[in-house]
Amino acid sequence: MADIAHPASSAAASPARAARRDGEAARERLLLAALNLFSEKGYTPTSTRDIAEAAGTNVAAIAYYFGDKAGLYRAVFEGPMQPICRLLPAEAAEPRLEDMLRHLYSGYVEPLKQGQPVRQCLKLHMREMLEPTGLWSSSLVESVKPVHQALVEALSRHLGLARPDDDVRRLAICIAALGVHQHVACDVMDAIAPQLSASAAALDTWIDRMVVYACAMVDAERKRRARSPHRAASSRRKPAAR
Repeated sequence: MADIAHPASSAAASPARAARRDGEAARERLLLAALNLFSEKGYTPTSTRDIAEAAGTNVAAIAYYFGDKAGLYRAVFEGPMQPICRLLPAEAAEPRLEDMLRHLYSGYVEPLKQGQPVRQCLKLHMREMLEPTGLWSSSLVESVKPVHQALVEALSRHLGLARPDDDVRRLAICIAALGVHQHVACDVMDAIAPQLSASAAALDTWIDRMVVYACAMVDAERKRRARSPHRAASSRRKPAAR
């Protein structure tokens, strides 16, 4: 049975809880308003006054919750999307290829189930590439490159290579492109075949199929290497000494 609060303590705590809820609501309104304005207008043309007015709060609230306009922009840019560096599993150094791919593609697809806020976030990411503020270049260094390298190393292990070569790097880029396409071309996909992403179940099917397609690419690369022994010899893993 839940504890029953003393009437006096409940009365004292109620204003604090109400203030906290109001603060959380104000912060959320600022995030949503900023996401809408930044994705539509860009960083420079959007003023803190515009954001505060759209959120129904005052400019001081931006400084209170985010420090400044740049802090608010970073919060919007990083959420509701998860950082790319989390798209590969951290709990296992050498997971099965299928498990690693499922984790990778789930990281791309699961946020799409949140609907419009994620679509606006994707639009903001595209705008950031065209009108960089510095966040995209830092994201490349901190998130994109580490994921690419982790995928390259996992593929090298799976293919039995002593070290990665450019063909493994090409393969990693092609595998990641299946997930990236879900983000950069979602409007195109909606125009061509909207039913493919119209529900959570449809998005889950995308994850399943992308794992199958990626494994087929890996298998094709394995067969290609088998047909080109001289090209692959320099990168093949040496047999362990007995």
